[in-house]
Amino acid sequence: MTPRAPSDDESKSNPSTPGDTRDPIDPPERAAQPTGPDAPADPTARHGQAAHPAPLDRPAEPGRLAQSDAGGPLDRAPNTHVQPTHVPPCCEGYPPFLGEARHLSESELAASLAQTFSHWDGQTDLWLFGYGSLIWNPGMPALESVRARVHGYHRGLYLWSRVNRGTPDVPGLVLALDRGGSCPGMAFKIEGRGAMPHLEALWKREMAMGSYRPAWLNCSLLDGRRVKALSFVMRRDALTYTGKLDDAMIRHVFECASGRYGTTHDYVARTVTALRECGMPDLALEALLKRCT
Repeated sequence: MTPRAPSDDESKSNPSTPGDTRDPIDPPERAAQPTGPDAPADPTARHGQAAHPAPLDRPAEPGRLAQSDAGGPLDRAPNTHVQPTHVPPCCEGYPPFLGEARHLSESELAASLAQTFSHWDGQTDLWLFGYGSLIWNPGMPALESVRARVHGYHRGLYLWSRVNRGTPDVPGLVLALDRGGSCPGMAFKIEGRGAMPHLEALWKREMAMGSYRPAWLNCSLLDGRRVKALSFVMRRDALTYTGKLDDAMIRHVFECASGRYGTTHDYVARTVTALRECGMPDLALEALLKRCT
């Protein structure tokens, strides 16, 4: 039995077009949500900002993950990149006000995990949808790895990073899911028995700072199956939500932001390459990288 979706707005917010008969894994050139400077304005955009919206490596072992772009463990060890000594003149509204960084406590993480899986019997196999670093490093063994697409959400640079791709004074950007459009990615089938230690490691990786909202999304697999898959959606009420960013802002971040795992530019370039090598290129993200480099 596939896990039941929580009673929130995941399956209602910005649903895919009624009567949509596209192949569930249509390439982005036919199905991607506009994410460039011509994209529709976001009414929740912050002041002074305008929005834009990998082959698989071996999964990392639980408990041996590095730090994620959301604040928890990630896919590779820190590099020795040094923060540029010369920072170009700032754009208007940069750096943004992000408040004080706070990691969720162990009890808060445990409560979030318990709530997300309150409907789960602890035995049934689960599906996990990856749209960023989870594509090349799900961090847990999978019974299946299948190209997939979720509708109602799209991928974009919507999360400010103060550690892994930037600093508190010069924050970088990382990917998140936001409402509207659709997003190709990888769906991983996780064996239910023995899954909890892997899920606990996943929570420390993705939910460390509470910028995401765990959600069960409608997911169409390449072979036609439709499942509910766990993924992590950007919280629009979080101070780390970017809202709409124009090309000038993103270009500035590409030029100056660097954190524990390197630059935002390198992160985006790696993601673009990984998605193309997996056979699901994100043309909007590729175009953004080209415009802002």
